[in-house]
Amino acid sequence: MPTQLMHKDILFVEPCDINAAPIIDLLTEQGFSVTHVKTGRAALLQDKATISLISSALPDMSVREWIACHQRKSNPGVAIAIVEQDQGILAAEAMKAGATDYLLRPFEGAQLLSLIQRVEALEKPMANIVAESWRSKQVLQLAHRAACTSASVLVTGESGTGKEVLARYVHDQSPRSNQPFVAVNCAAIPESMLEAVLFGHVKGAFTGATGSQSGKFEEANGGTILLDEIGEMSPAVQAKLLRVLQEREVERVGSHKAIALDIRVIAATNKDLREEVRKGQFREDLYYRLDVLPLHWPPLRDRKEDILPISQFFINKYKEHSNCHLSADAEQALCHYHWPGNIRELENVIQRALVMRHGDYITAHDLMLPVELPTASVAIHQGMGKQGMGHVEVKKQAEFQFILEKLRQFGGNRTKTADALGVTTRALRYKLAAMREQGIDLQSAIGSAA
Repeated sequence: MPTQLMHKDILFVEPCDINAAPIIDLLTEQGFSVTHVKTGRAALLQDKATISLISSALPDMSVREWIACHQRKSNPGVAIAIVEQDQGILAAEAMKAGATDYLLRPFEGAQLLSLIQRVEALEKPMANIVAESWRSKQVLQLAHRAACTSASVLVTGESGTGKEVLARYVHDQSPRSNQPFVAVNCAAIPESMLEAVLFGHVKGAFTGATGSQSGKFEEANGGTILLDEIGEMSPAVQAKLLRVLQEREVERVGSHKAIALDIRVIAATNKDLREEVRKGQFREDLYYRLDVLPLHWPPLRDRKEDILPISQFFINKYKEHSNCHLSADAEQALCHYHWPGNIRELENVIQRALVMRHGDYITAHDLMLPVELPTASVAIHQGMGKQGMGHVEVKKQAEFQFILEKLRQFGGNRTKTADALGVTTRALRYKLAAMREQGIDLQSAIGSAA
């Protein structure tokens, strides 16, 4: 039975007194203050609860409708749906509407208390993680579950969403938290060296190997290894990685001695690995080895409630001695911007604004957020020619325009541009190639540096 539960107010929405009584008794025994109501409308009038348990048997509205209404409150707290065993679709709809998690009837009291304990963990201050939106809390709830196992985790999301931060959260919440956490960026290491970096090597294994060297898997033994940007890994290294995951042992390059591993593997990518498998660019068997517990970080534009708290986090991180706050127009600008570079771009914007500000407040002008550039627009329209401008084309145009703007800002320097966009230089090269294929003259749009 979970222990050390925090004492909080719980709203329990259940029309049946017989079903409600044992749960109320259980929660009361654990020190919770429980408010029991029987209808959805009565529940929406309650404001003090930090956790809401909502039955799928509401007489006046569906659980999905209740959660959608609940989420529109200024401080809704956590919502947990309670549905019948055969209502899996309803549970999925509740999660899409904003529920943090759900329970299927029948369930044991220990399951409910364990779920509440996980939910409460999300309310505690977390290092380097800000999660105010229900989407973020859903992800962290799943991450907390994943942390309790040793299964492989696949973290997906756009560049700059914080996949490594999420991976570290899984490690920190796991029984391995006092063991090593080793992160490897597979895209940043030359293909010819990646195998030796991951698995280690012995003296004389290749030219320049003047001594033996342990690999990242050995360094992480007992703990967690993060294989970031795993979608960039070559087929040859994929095959060797698969063997390591299957056998739970590793051999250094040039050696035949197996080293046993007790390790959790977390992989991260901004690619659609299913699509990469379909294209034959990623091994299907390796994909299923990695995708045991999938976690997806939504882009920042889809969790707008996180934007201002994350901005304040970076202000506190980078400000010097003086107080600093966001002005109203700065807050509005931050919330309305589309953040193609996600949290990494937001961090860069806040750092820059702290330098550009002229007082204790950061203004919208200090943020220097991108605006439309007529030159870029003309270049893109010329490149598009007479093609139809449907929704996909408009979205692509906006993305290309933003890239051109950043290239102009940094004088064509692709490394700085990639950092500002929150992507790898390799990903930027792919984007530039796609722009050229669309007929966009990069040199005319941004100058000879392109």
